[in-house]
Amino acid sequence: MVELAALKRPGPLDDTAPVTPAPPSQAGRRSAQVRAAAVSLGLMGPAVLLYTVLTVVPVGVAIYLSLTDWDGFSSVSFIGLDNYRHLFDDPSSSQAWYVTAVIAVSGTVFMVGLGLIYALILKGRSRANSFFRAVGYFPHVISALVLGYLWAAILGTNGAINNTLAKFDIEPIGFLFDEKMALISLIAVIVWAGFGFNVVLFVAALQTVPAELLEAAAIDGATKRQTNLRIVVPMIAPVVTVATILNLVGLIRAYDIIVSLTGGGPAGSTQTFTYLILARSFEGTKVGYATSQAVFLMIVSAVLALVVTALRNRQDQAATG
Repeated sequence: MVELAALKRPGPLDDTAPVTPAPPSQAGRRSAQVRAAAVSLGLMGPAVLLYTVLTVVPVGVAIYLSLTDWDGFSSVSFIGLDNYRHLFDDPSSSQAWYVTAVIAVSGTVFMVGLGLIYALILKGRSRANSFFRAVGYFPHVISALVLGYLWAAILGTNGAINNTLAKFDIEPIGFLFDEKMALISLIAVIVWAGFGFNVVLFVAALQTVPAELLEAAAIDGATKRQTNLRIVVPMIAPVVTVATILNLVGLIRAYDIIVSLTGGGPAGSTQTFTYLILARSFEGTKVGYATSQAVFLMIVSAVLALVVTALRNRQDQAATG
């Protein structure tokens, strides 16, 4: 028995003995890390190159031109921060900023608010809800320039509405030739054209709300309004924040629908800062000054996005803390 036990003990030449692999050397680990880094850089390289060529370089050129008095044709002369100082002394810039702020704030409130209400009503998976969601989103698919011309044909002085009113001897409504009415009409068309995008975002977010929470709220006696306000909306708050930022920045840069609907008029009542930038660039040949306006607009958009995100994060921390 002793001899058999001795024979079964694994010896140095026994094939069944466990073999512990030697740890990789430091040089081998370093070589593997270098290969992994090379692969990562190779995959990231094209994207970084495109981003540099399409974003970083144009922004750098714009910042440089904003410090010059270039008119688009003659040689470039460096003038420092004079263009930026002129921004705060230019009456047309102040008026354009006022119009931009009114459109951006009111448009964002209505687009996000109506989009959220519309999504809460049509969050079900029925065919009718799918149809009405598609109807709400359809204007967002059409070019804003085309939508502007379409509504100009409806709201204009000789448009469909005023022609119909004239048949009944009713005075025409100044949708587009009265200063206040033109701004209201522009905001209404922008909201109608853009709120469907928010509906799609919010409906997708609503699908992620756990059904168990809604059932528990119903068992506890919560009404549908209470459930939406205290459970559903707080749970999709991050998506609401994203929609707010996208709408706010998008409306600050609104241009094409203004060109086709009001042309910035009457008397500059619908001329936004973006519209003013392009007018200065192509009509006034003040490329350097217009570029400084564009750079300033970019900074304002970035700051607004950061402020909205910071406020949302602070609210989340207060709710969880």
